Amino acid sequence: MVYTPFDLTGKVALVTGGNSGIGLGMAEAMAMAGADICIWGSNPDKNAAALAALAPHGTRVAALQVDVGEEQAVEDGFAATLRQFGRVDGCFANAGVGGGGRTKSFPEMTTSDWRRVLRVNLDGVFWTLRAASRHMVERGGGGVLVPTASLAAISGAARNEHYAATKGAVISMTKSLCVEFARYGVRANAILPGWIETPMTERTFAWDKFAANVMPRIPMRRWGRKEDFGGIAVYLLSDASSYHSGDTFIIDGGYYTF
Repeated sequence: MVYTPFDLTGKVALVTGGNSGIGLGMAEAMAMAGADICIWGSNPDKNAAALAALAPHGTRVAALQVDVGEEQAVEDGFAATLRQFGRVDGCFANAGVGGGGRTKSFPEMTTSDWRRVLRVNLDGVFWTLRAASRHMVERGGGGVLVPTASLAAISGAARNEHYAATKGAVISMTKSLCVEFARYGVRANAILPGWIETPMTERTFAWDKFAANVMPRIPMRRWGRKEDFGGIAVYLLSDASSYHSGDTFIIDGGYYTF
């Protein structure tokens, strides 16, 4: 008898912020494992490029232009996803924005700076997971909720209090979802990336002083890549993780431990 718990054939995954970076890395891996993929992104050109990257894997793929920072856009986007795919087995709430590079100190942080980050990183995750959990309960058969948090949630992130606040809240939300929806067969786990090469971190990594200080603290001596998130996405969507819920997965090359 062949052991095939990682076969995702017949499953549908929604990945917000799936048109680049970590989201695209997860989407590509799940497509290669047999899942149908719907990605949400706000940039139509990046959406088209992501579709071209996913198409060769032979599963159904779609890209919708959705700003997760708008409640109605999330509701409309989820309805459109269901019309096209019929179901969502895994919702990867990955869309997010950074604190703004070399941001101002906390006393100088404006309310608009604060709101800009919260509308996507916290409100957007809430609206996305709310729609997904509602669907999974109504449809029956379980499902998977996976928001992307950050090491900023569990370590000090100077000048990024707004970003850290959202990511800490995401972890707390995940644990609550785990408990509330376990009776419906819905699992919830959070992913905590470390320093990963993405469009969001491009400016930071180009700062020589930052790279010189941070790289020696990464035991694996390299920045993370989007491909490093494929395995965890496949695992969490697959039957192999059917009893795994309420966890936080740190993907950082050993940075936090060191």
